[in-house]
Amino acid sequence: MTPLIEIDGLSKSYPGVRANEDVRFSIAPGEVHALLGENGAGKSTLVKMIYGLVRPDAGTMRLRGEPYAPPRPSVARERGVAMVFQHFSLFDALDVAENVALGMENPPPMRALAKRIREVSEEYGLPLDPARLVGDLSAGERQRVEIVRCLLQDPKLLIMDEPTSVLTPQEVEILFRTLRQLSAEGTAILYISHKLEEIRALCDGATILRRGRVVGSCAPREKTARELAEMMVGQTLTPPARAERARGPIALEAAMLDLDSPNPFGVGLRGVSFQVRQGEILGVAGVAGNGQDELLLALSGEIRSPTDAVRIDGHGVGHLGPVARRRLGLVAAPEERLGHAAAPDMSLTENALLSGGPRRGLVARGLIDWAKTRIFAREIVEQYDVRTPGIEVAARSLSGGNLQKFVIGRELSQDPSVVVVNQPTWGVDAAAAAAIRQALLDRAAAGAAVVVISQDLDELLEVADLFAALNGGRMTKPRPTQGLTVDEIGLMMGGAHGMEEAHAHHA
Repeated sequence: MTPLIEIDGLSKSYPGVRANEDVRFSIAPGEVHALLGENGAGKSTLVKMIYGLVRPDAGTMRLRGEPYAPPRPSVARERGVAMVFQHFSLFDALDVAENVALGMENPPPMRALAKRIREVSEEYGLPLDPARLVGDLSAGERQRVEIVRCLLQDPKLLIMDEPTSVLTPQEVEILFRTLRQLSAEGTAILYISHKLEEIRALCDGATILRRGRVVGSCAPREKTARELAEMMVGQTLTPPARAERARGPIALEAAMLDLDSPNPFGVGLRGVSFQVRQGEILGVAGVAGNGQDELLLALSGEIRSPTDAVRIDGHGVGHLGPVARRRLGLVAAPEERLGHAAAPDMSLTENALLSGGPRRGLVARGLIDWAKTRIFAREIVEQYDVRTPGIEVAARSLSGGNLQKFVIGRELSQDPSVVVVNQPTWGVDAAAAAAIRQALLDRAAAGAAVVVISQDLDELLEVADLFAALNGGRMTKPRPTQGLTVDEIGLMMGGAHGMEEAHAHHA
């Protein structure tokens, strides 16, 4: 059988880094093929070459036996290659049909397009209302818009980059059903994900990249998740160690916290209440866009609230800003690395100063102590294994995973008593994610109260003592993580706020 696509010797270099070197593999029609590798292994560059966003320096591709070298994505789409990106490229203020039309070369009239969207979305089990505003859709529904936009072009190869990072377990099921249906109809799927159990459930074959080169291939169903991770990393992995931790008094508390979102399409918080003790980790789950960003802003002090709505060590701090809260021991790392957690064009040294100033004594009498700041920056780079040419390079020049390690390291190196992080290992490879999770566990073991907001359920089950879910700005009552089932978690994330009452009735 002729492969649908053959990749032969693709190479691509950027100044100072070889993104891909002599990559070879092929995908058969109808095959679901995983592309595995750590951060910076070259997965993104490779799929961008296949989709026509990047031109290879060397090597060739064949699509259905014909030479294939797309100069731009529109040519790739004409040849039957479609891609759903990790970051959705949708306009919140437009409706579903308008967003789909924008992604097509020559869209049909709106009424006909709306009809096609209805038909195709029903046919593949991804129901969509073409007239709904995208700003009102959940993350799962937004992804449907992107997938249906691709399906309208009748693709022969569908590339999916981290498609489940923002979905509930129930939405992942729906997506997998759709992908299996496409595969049965002969569409090949190239699937990038960090979630190895998913790859084992879904994929027929896998190609493993390490530092830009192919280091192996396998049938994921025949491997354990740990074997796959070790093929990616090239070494044996040890899972984070959960030491028995002493619980101290309540260090962080929210009491009926209400907050309007600063973002017009954001979700405000409604009556959020919880307590975290010293030495305890609270995991907060939820699909993107249910109030996670707002919760971090309210706890970090970037948005103020009534004094007693947020308390540190029993003192109301709702009215205090971030610097005052840092002095009291609260550090925070938001989800968006570039632009929120770090200033893209500033050096790592300057970024270390931005949040480390108050607690590390980097500013005295209004003067910055640069020597001390450089020592702090070097300490973060060394302790958190940040791969960087030096501490004077701009934050934007680091790979996402390395910048994430720097940002988390900067916060945890300030001897905090309260830690709040949103998506701490988002887009970070297995080894770096394990290191970040271990660092969070270590901080809790040292007596800090830790809040981990994350869309990665495996991560929360690995580190959290208590589990709560955010849905539409409301938070479920935190419950012990031990003994929670995936179904219960899915219901909590899907907004089953009646669950506590239901449990009470059964009891």
